[in-house]
Amino acid sequence: MKNIILVIGATGSQGGSVAKMLLKQKKFSVRILTRNPASQMARILQRAGAEVVQGDLDDPESLVKAMEGCYGVFGLTNFWEHFAKEYQQGINVVDAAKVAGIQHLVMHSLPDYYKISNGLYSVPHYDMKAAVEQYGRRQGVPATYVQLGFYFENFFSFFPLQRDSGGEFYFGFPQGKTRLAAVSVEDLGGVVASIFDHPVEYIGRTVFAAGEDLSCAEYASIMSEVLQTPIYYQYIPRNEYAAYDFPGAEELANMFEVQRLFIPNRKADLEESRKLNPGMQSFREWVKKKRFRFLDHMQAQMDVFVI
Repeated sequence: MKNIILVIGATGSQGGSVAKMLLKQKKFSVRILTRNPASQMARILQRAGAEVVQGDLDDPESLVKAMEGCYGVFGLTNFWEHFAKEYQQGINVVDAAKVAGIQHLVMHSLPDYYKISNGLYSVPHYDMKAAVEQYGRRQGVPATYVQLGFYFENFFSFFPLQRDSGGEFYFGFPQGKTRLAAVSVEDLGGVVASIFDHPVEYIGRTVFAAGEDLSCAEYASIMSEVLQTPIYYQYIPRNEYAAYDFPGAEELANMFEVQRLFIPNRKADLEESRKLNPGMQSFREWVKKKRFRFLDHMQAQMDVFVI
């Protein structure tokens, strides 16, 4: 009988990537936790061979019940959905894993940017996950913590291409000339699956997953070449970006500023990530695959520009 791994957040992009890879490899049985077992994605994963159980990160008892009989757990919390509640939800996952006797917890984490910046910049969606990681270590839960770079997919969500007053396309934020570690969320599954395959090597460690470590100008250059349209990166100073009128502007500004000032590169992490997932996509490969989605977005921007 195969060991069971519970995947939390499997109906979303990160957890979905993990669940799909584990199902594809067939080395473990896969159980997924969802608030809505009747959702389309839950049904898709069930048809692919996953066991579906109902539970909620705010309900510790449901987490313990979902973990019964499991060897491992992939744990995930979402700051942008739950905000300040994320910390307690992370604690709930760790506590449930301890109660259930989980032998290998792989938990999505992030670096402590407040600590890295020597208290200069608070980045709650990073710092909360870092606090959960420290709690898990204090509790002695056998775990690997996986930190992720900037998602390639952010170019379709948080930072889509825009047109300037002259009609040229660009993207911009406060990263400056410092390299930006990035990865496709699609490739997380391969990294996590390899970690579950090598518990002796990875339990107790923190792994940073990255598929690229390029300057923003280099990302823009690759987009320009693949999409055959001039695209440039615009550096937006931290204070200017923080003053933008949208929720989370200051937090994102702080995030980029910490990276710009304190994290020069992720070369070693890049090498380990490619070792864990040899199929890790380069940014060029990913843009080629998403080319038509980019072009559709750019055409929509052009239509708005004309109007």
